[in-house]
Amino acid sequence: MTRLLVRVLLAGLLVTLPRWLPGRVVALRMKIFALVNGDEGLPIPGERVDVEDFRRVYADPAAGGRSKGAALSDLFWYWLAPGPQVHQEHLEAGPRYDEVAKTTRHILVKTKAESEELTRRCAAHVLDGLEIGDGRTIRLRDEMMPVWAELYYELVFGEPCPAQARDLIVGHADDVVSALKCVRPRNMRRRARLTAYLRRRLADVPHPMPARLTPEEQVFYLQGTFFNTAVVQMSEAMAHLLMIIAQHPDVQARLVANPDDDEYLDRVIDEGLRTYPLFGIAHRIATDDIELAHTKIDAGTVLLFSYPDFHHAGFERPDEFDPERWNPASFPARTTIAPVPAKKDVNFLPFGVAQNRACPARGLAPVTMRVVTREVLRRFSLASSAAHTRSIPNRGPVILTPRGSRPPSAKALAALAARDRWEDVWRSLAQLVFGTYMVLDARHKRLCAKYFETQSSESPGGE
Repeated sequence: MTRLLVRVLLAGLLVTLPRWLPGRVVALRMKIFALVNGDEGLPIPGERVDVEDFRRVYADPAAGGRSKGAALSDLFWYWLAPGPQVHQEHLEAGPRYDEVAKTTRHILVKTKAESEELTRRCAAHVLDGLEIGDGRTIRLRDEMMPVWAELYYELVFGEPCPAQARDLIVGHADDVVSALKCVRPRNMRRRARLTAYLRRRLADVPHPMPARLTPEEQVFYLQGTFFNTAVVQMSEAMAHLLMIIAQHPDVQARLVANPDDDEYLDRVIDEGLRTYPLFGIAHRIATDDIELAHTKIDAGTVLLFSYPDFHHAGFERPDEFDPERWNPASFPARTTIAPVPAKKDVNFLPFGVAQNRACPARGLAPVTMRVVTREVLRRFSLASSAAHTRSIPNRGPVILTPRGSRPPSAKALAALAARDRWEDVWRSLAQLVFGTYMVLDARHKRLCAKYFETQSSESPGGE
């Protein structure tokens, strides 16, 4: 009888693993990270700085420190290597950053018509190569990466992307984002292969490169800014957007029935960026004291800006996806996507604030997302029963079927949901193991701290 009871209990424990284990493992991983890195950082919004001061602090000139002086930076540099010291996001303010930012703007500048045509060509080239038959489960992030690899390659090199380059860019971007989500350790060989390719092709870039960077730093700048951040962020943005469409049949039906309705598609994109912001926690270092009405933030404080908390504050039913909340009839001051909403009391900053290095692709991103969405929906129907979270570690599983064919059965969707829940068990355990290893290894290597230790105190950031 005792043995039978033990077996029943073990069986029950095993069956319920997907319900309770992943959450507990994630909590344990966060505790380990805190133990290794310490409680560095001031959460915003939080107890000391509330939602109302989020924009005020983010836009303060003193909130512009990027890496220097924060132990947390060691971890981000570890994930972003090689070349984090010349990654646009991590350059300290000064002439080097100004020149790099100018180069990025020059590379990204296109007319709307040019951007749409480039995106349409790249999306069609990738999507027409998909083999899905009568229905196949794909990972949206995986299938979107080649689109953005081709698009950003052509922006940088001014020519169509060859297959070899696309494979190298996708492999590199996948390595970076997998390490950031702790599902795999860094694979520097994959990154080094792209570095070597860009080194050979540097002279072929038709744009003036930043003169304050050495040729090797120029390679790392291109790799980090365009073939790391841009490819990863846009692939994740499209994975979120298409996952939303897959799980909201009414939204998908309206988009398909009205393919030229920019206003409605923009609402869907806006609400997707609100519900699943591309940035989780943006960490900055206060370079000077920041005075608020009720508190003072000391120089050297690590500021942890939480986009999810900010985007959910002040909205009714904040966890619910509802594109009609952006309907001009109920929100007349906002009719188009913009980096900063017309109403200052709306907690929505999908591309950051202009005063603190807003995303350089903020003008390009909505235009290209619109084109890719239409190209996907023109060819395919999407359905998914998998979990959808902001970090999207499952890479966005959906069942893809040719447009007009029979949708997946309830049995197929149930199987997808079950598979996703069980994958979450091993994935959470992998994140615990790999995440702990990488945090400890980053702490040991001290990539960021050692870099700044070698710089002259009179020339911070290697200017």
